[in-house]
Amino acid sequence: MEKGTLVEFRLHGDRRLAVADRPDGKKNWVVVDENGQPHSIPPKQITYEIAGETYKPSDIPKFHQEVEVYSDPSSLEVAWELLVGDGEAADPESLAMLLFSEKTPAQCYAAYSLLSTDKLYFKQKGDRYEPRSPAQVAEIKHQQEVEQQRHQEAQGFWDRVKQRLVGENVDWANSDRHRLDALERFATLGEEATHRTPALETLASLERPETPEAAFQLLVDLGLWSHHENLFLRRSQIPLHLPAKVLEEAQRCLENLPSDADTSRFDLTHLKVYTIDDESTTEIDDGLSLEFLENGQQRLWIHIADPTRLLSPGDELDLEARKRTTTVYLPTGMIPMFPPELATGPMSLIQGKECSALSFSVTLDETGAVQDYSIHISTVKPTYRLTYDEVDEMLELGIPGEPEIAALASAAKLRQKWRETQGAISIFMPESVIKVKGDDINIYVIDDSTARLLVAEMMILAGEVAARYGQTHGLAIPYRHQPQPELPPEEELLAVPAGPARACAVRRCMPRSEMNLTPGRHSSLGLEAYTQVTSPIRRYTDLLTHFQIKAHLRGEPQPFSAEEMQDIVMCLGTAVREASSVERQTNRYWGLEYLRRNPDQVWEALMLRWLREDSNLGLILLEELGLELAMRFGRSVEIGDRFEVKVTHCDPRSDVIQFQEVILQAAP
Repeated sequence: MEKGTLVEFRLHGDRRLAVADRPDGKKNWVVVDENGQPHSIPPKQITYEIAGETYKPSDIPKFHQEVEVYSDPSSLEVAWELLVGDGEAADPESLAMLLFSEKTPAQCYAAYSLLSTDKLYFKQKGDRYEPRSPAQVAEIKHQQEVEQQRHQEAQGFWDRVKQRLVGENVDWANSDRHRLDALERFATLGEEATHRTPALETLASLERPETPEAAFQLLVDLGLWSHHENLFLRRSQIPLHLPAKVLEEAQRCLENLPSDADTSRFDLTHLKVYTIDDESTTEIDDGLSLEFLENGQQRLWIHIADPTRLLSPGDELDLEARKRTTTVYLPTGMIPMFPPELATGPMSLIQGKECSALSFSVTLDETGAVQDYSIHISTVKPTYRLTYDEVDEMLELGIPGEPEIAALASAAKLRQKWRETQGAISIFMPESVIKVKGDDINIYVIDDSTARLLVAEMMILAGEVAARYGQTHGLAIPYRHQPQPELPPEEELLAVPAGPARACAVRRCMPRSEMNLTPGRHSSLGLEAYTQVTSPIRRYTDLLTHFQIKAHLRGEPQPFSAEEMQDIVMCLGTAVREASSVERQTNRYWGLEYLRRNPDQVWEALMLRWLREDSNLGLILLEELGLELAMRFGRSVEIGDRFEVKVTHCDPRSDVIQFQEVILQAAP
C-alpha cells in the first residue's frame, strides 16, 4: 500500500474511509480520516482498497457523494437476475461494469458496498461473490418478511402496553396473546414456567424487575388481572371455561329436551317435597318427603335430582363433567361441573315444576336402622324451597300445617343415635363460609343446627341405601370407606376441654376416606357400606352411581364395566384432591385478606393444639370467623385456653400472618 491510497477499515464495527499516510512499525499503517483524525491500523483491519488514484483526507466527502449516486440496493437484484442463470460469481469491478458499464473508483466501491452488505442475493466466497439460487433467495425473503412482521407486532405491543399504563383503553391484538400468555405463565409458575423469554423481554423493556412478582404487578397495572388474582386456580388443571361444543349441546337440551329413556317413571308428584339449602344455592339436587302410613309407621323419601335424564354415558356433557369431576366452590363464585343453564334449570329440583328424580324410599325400625327400602326412577314436584334458617324456625315454632318437617327432624335424630351405636364418630368444628362480591368480603360461621343435621342424616341414609342396593346386586359403583382410626385413650381425650379443642384432637386421628369398587366399612359414619349419591349435579362420582343404579332398575346392562369404572375412579381421585386443595387455599387467602383489612379488630381465640411446642407455635381458632391459623406464643399456654389477639402483620399473597396477644389491663 502506498501513501495516498483510499481505504475502507472497520472501527468498532463501523465502516470508515481514510487515506494512507505512512507506515507505522513493521506492519501497521497510519491512516487519516476526513476529520483529520489519524488511526494506526493493521492490514487485517483494512476491508477494501480503492485503486487507481491517490487521495487526500479532504477528498473523502466528495468521494462519498460520488458513491451515493450508484448505491441503489435495487440494482443488486438486476445483477443477480443476470448472473444467477449461469451461476457466475462477481467481484466489485465486474459488477460495476455489469451495472454501470464503467468501473471508476466510485463505481467499484459502490459495487463493493452493495455486495458486502447484501444478505439476500449473493454470498461471499474469498474475494468474489456467488449468486444464491432462486430457492435460497425466496426462503431468505420469506424469513425477512416474517422477521419484519414480528418486529412490527412487537412494536405494536410495546405501544399498546405504554398506552394502557398511562390509563388509555386499548384493543389487544391477536399477536399480543403469546406475550401476554408468557407474562401470565411467569407470574403464575415463576421459574418453573416454560417459554419465559417474551415475559422477561417485556419486563426488561419496561425497566421492571425480571421476577414473577413484577410480572404479576404488570398484569394488574394493565388491567388484565385483579390484585386478588387466584394463582392457586391458575396453577391447577381445573378448566375455567366450557368448550363451545358443550355449550351448544346444553342449548339444544334447553330448546328441545331429549326423549326420556325411562318411559315409565314412578309418579310421586302427589308427595309434599321440601328442598332445603343455603339461600345462595342455585343447584338444587335433593328434596325430602315423609308419608304417614296406616300402620303408624312413617316412610321417608329422599329425592335426588336426575341429571342423567339429559345425558348418556360418553356424550359431550358426560365427558366434560367427567373431566371437571366436581363443581368447585370459591368465595368469588363457583366453577360448575355442568353448564349453569342446565345445572340450575332442568337438572335441578325446582319448586312447582315436575322434575326427574331418583327417589329412595326408606322405613326405619324403632332403633333407627333401615328396616325396608326401595329405589325408584321417579317424577316429583317440589312443594317448598326452604333455607336452613327457615326450617330451624319452623321446628322452633312447631308449624301445625307442616308436621312432616318435625317428623323428618325426629327421624334424623334417631338415625344419628343409631349410627353412634354403630361406632360413628361425630366431629363438629366451626366452619366458615367466605363470600366475596366486588370489594366486599363477608364471613359466615355455619352453626350446628337441627336443619343441617336433618339434611345431613337424610343424605347419609340415601348413601347407605344406594350402597346396600349396589352390594346386593353386585353393581360396579364407587363405594367410599374409611379405615378405623386409632383414637387416643378416653382419659387423654377427656383431659382436653370439650368443644373445638377436643374435636380437633379427634380429627387429627381420622384417616382419609378412600374410594373403590368393593364395599367396606366407613368408620366415622358407622356404616358397613356407603356411597355418595346425593349430588349428581356437582359430583361426578355420584353421577356414576346414578348411571349404574338406573340401568339396573331398568333391567339393562350396566353402562360401565368394573374395569372401566375402576379406571375412571382412579382418574377422578386426583382431580377431586386438586379441586379440594384449590378451594382450601383460596378460602385461606380470602380469610387472611379479611384479617388484613381489619388490623384494629380484637378477636376471641381458642388454643386448639400445638404445631411445634418446642418453639411455642400453636394452632388457634378465631371462633367468630371459624378460621384456624398458626400463632407463636410469648408465654405458656394450655390447649383449650381462650384469649384475645390482634393481627400485627398479614400478607395473603405470601400466606403470612402474625398475631399478638391482647393483655387486658387490670382496673386500678
